[in-house]
Amino acid sequence: MPRPEATPATAGGPAVPDVDLTRVRELVEEIDPHGNLIALLQHAQELYGYLPEPVVAEIARLSGIPASRIYGIITFYAQFTTVPTGRHKCYVCHGTACHVAGATRVTEALEQELGVADGTTRDDLEFTLDSVACMGACSQAPVMRVDDETYGNLTADEARKVARKLLEQVAAEQGGASDD
Repeated sequence: MPRPEATPATAGGPAVPDVDLTRVRELVEEIDPHGNLIALLQHAQELYGYLPEPVVAEIARLSGIPASRIYGIITFYAQFTTVPTGRHKCYVCHGTACHVAGATRVTEALEQELGVADGTTRDDLEFTLDSVACMGACSQAPVMRVDDETYGNLTADEARKVARKLLEQVAAEQGGASDD
């Protein structure tokens, strides 16, 4: 059964930028797609933030691997996505221990603070919020991960504080970029 993808926050969805395919050739030359297709896809996703159709088509063209085989791998592994996701990814564990300990309240707090519904990405592509089945940190329930940082034993108020700090960081980055 295919896994659900993060979906756009609005009917129109986030704006999808034009895709520059120049780095795809370099990736295919650096990483043998016939022996390391998963690693190649990981690098491509790291570069583009997701695996857009033109990137998959170019990998297929350059490698001779059918796009259907590449999509089979993309849709099998949960680490891959074919839809744009936020620059900052927020995951809230909703496994049994986290659910019982208040994961729903943590998710609701993040939805309110970040302005993004669970399972969606904001139109500005800054934040994706997603519930996951288990993070394997049950002794610290409820748990959330924001980018590469994990937070445990959370309350809704603590989740709000993390979200506000992240929003301040994004605002500072945008403010700094507009001063150039």
